[in-house]
Amino acid sequence: MPIEKILIIDDSATDRQFLLEVLSKQGYQCVTAQNGDEGIAKAKTEQPDLILMDIIMPGTDGFKATRAISRDEATKHIPVIVCTSKKLETDRVWGIRQGAKDYIVKPVDAKDLLAKIAALG
Repeated sequence: MPIEKILIIDDSATDRQFLLEVLSKQGYQCVTAQNGDEGIAKAKTEQPDLILMDIIMPGTDGFKATRAISRDEATKHIPVIVCTSKKLETDRVWGIRQGAKDYIVKPVDAKDLLAKIAALG
């Protein structure tokens, strides 16, 4: 399934804007959410082809949001790539165990991100 619509879930306006610019230039349609709860809701209503998930957010963090999305019948088919500043191997393993398909450490390298998206598409 080709990836066309991407949901960016991040509480940092700077990080959201960076991802939005990188992805929009490549022709992806982007939707954003500022926290885990909003992201879970938008995953259900927008049905994106991919979700980029931050981890450290107020309220529902990215690990919980990823788990909720990957276990919900309405959204479990949507791949999640974690984009976070948490760079420990245990964080990466935990993210994958919550249902993420891949894990990128910030600052995000645009070429690396686009290669990971292409690999999923």
